[in-house]
Amino acid sequence: MSVQHAPVQRVQAPRQTAPRPAAQPTVTDPARRPDVLLRVRRPPGQEASAWWFVGAFLVFSGAVTALLSFFPG
Repeated sequence: MSVQHAPVQRVQAPRQTAPRPAAQPTVTDPARRPDVLLRVRRPPGQEASAWWFVGAFLVFSGAVTALLSFFPG
């Protein structure tokens, strides 16, 4: 039993007649990207401390634990 395969088609790249101009780098502010809603760029030394995030995690975890303690399980 032989299997017949479709013939392989070779694709050739189109030839360029004139050189393309070099792409100009665009300088965009990452804080202004449309897919980032609440990003704020702060000056050096004014960034939020990582301890705020640790504290927020502990407070949130404590609140969830306290609320779940009201449900018998």
